[in-house]
Amino acid sequence: MTPIALTSVPNLRDVGGYRTESGAKVRTGVLYRSTDLGRVADTDMPLLADLGIRTVYDLRTADEREVAPDKLPDGARAVALDVLADKGIRSIPAQMLHVIADPMIAERELGGGRAIEYFEGSYRDFVSMPSAVSSYRELFRDLAADDSTPALVHCTTGKDRTGWATAALLLLLGVSEEDVFDDYLLTNELLLPSFAGVFEKFTDAGGDPSLLEPVLGVRRQYLEVSLATMRTSFGTIEGYFSDGLGLDAERQALLRERMTAE
Repeated sequence: MTPIALTSVPNLRDVGGYRTESGAKVRTGVLYRSTDLGRVADTDMPLLADLGIRTVYDLRTADEREVAPDKLPDGARAVALDVLADKGIRSIPAQMLHVIADPMIAERELGGGRAIEYFEGSYRDFVSMPSAVSSYRELFRDLAADDSTPALVHCTTGKDRTGWATAALLLLLGVSEEDVFDDYLLTNELLLPSFAGVFEKFTDAGGDPSLLEPVLGVRRQYLEVSLATMRTSFGTIEGYFSDGLGLDAERQALLRERMTAE
């Protein structure tokens, strides 16, 4: 909820601060979300270290991690959770960046609503694809442990894989769906400005910048797809955590205890 001003790590913010429907509050200083930590400037590292992060959950593919390895704060352990492993495709975000570098290729690959269809498919996969299920299971199971927090969860841009992780957790904690969507859409304010150069270059090359927005930002309908898939398959967020991820009611209660305060 609270943005943290690290110029080299856009979209970094504290997940806490929201009120739950029972009147509790999601704790601050427990879980953060961000883009990858591969480009942390030396001048920003002390600010990152001040967060006291013990665990960094990296939701990227192996290829993404190899191309841009995280720069971790001292004492933090890295946990690699490849959400998209079952896609069988090398670095999807890297492919997207290659596609949008050329307006003609971008129009062919992403025009006519194809970009939106791709992301909607990914958001369905976040709920049902085996590699996503196992990754999110480990993430939430670990967050319930005594020694895992403060923690940070990220992917490459901190908007899709990280967006579903954050949304699912906040819903389980009892945060209203309206606040969950507000948190999700905050990415457009915090992340898109960092792509100003990409938009400018694309426009100068004759491209339509509106073609990039569904790729570099987020849309309400993306998260709505995940929620619809979750409800069709499991009924409720509690059902998703228990029947989808294998985290029983006791583990869910432990997560709430760790992440909220009266």
